[in-house]
Amino acid sequence: DIPLSPSGQSETVVNMVTEIPMYCTAKMEIQKMLSNSPIAQDTNSDGSPRHYSYGTPFFNYGLIPQTWEDPNLKSAQGYGGDNDPLDVIELGSSPLQMGGLTPCRVLGSFELIDEGETDHKILCIAVDDKDANQIHSLEDLERVKPGHLDKLRDWLKRYKTSEGKAENNLASETPRTAMEAVGVIQETHGRWRSLCGKDGTTVYSLSSKTAGFWLSSPGCRGT
Repeated sequence: DIPLSPSGQSETVVNMVTEIPMYCTAKMEIQKMLSNSPIAQDTNSDGSPRHYSYGTPFFNYGLIPQTWEDPNLKSAQGYGGDNDPLDVIELGSSPLQMGGLTPCRVLGSFELIDEGETDHKILCIAVDDKDANQIHSLEDLERVKPGHLDKLRDWLKRYKTSEGKAENNLASETPRTAMEAVGVIQETHGRWRSLCGKDGTTVYSLSSKTAGFWLSSPGCRGT
């Protein structure tokens, strides 16, 4: 099982599993119902492969292991979690390998409201990126890459409009700070611990939306 953070790092560095490398338009994601949760391409309602059509992603996209956005946990606006691991957007300079593991420094986060669900987006930069020594916060990001955050904010809100869907909303146009984002990570890690029974939670106490999840890894509910 992949740990939440690399050994010996501060709480602002997490592990990122890349699902969609920079410049890749295929909508790839882990398959929560399948053994070992492989990464595969998402499909449209007609079964065809799904692609991003709003524009080519200018970032790496993936997940933070050992996290879970619990549908039973309601936001201040009353929206439950999207039932997925916590999403992470890496804002570095180079594509990362699909399925690869990358230590990533947390810079902040957006709280997206996506079709009535809370969908946090943690923002980070790979610790070995060429600009990592200059970027430790979103303020640094704006200084080194002017306009990058505005471009991302627009993409998150509008990327589904090219599919004929409504714009997404943000709980706030102002992103959370790095330490506030760390709080989101810690909360969702706690929820993952419940999902995996680390705190004594039984499967019968979980959201019905978790039915069919593959939870049999040794680090979760496996033996």
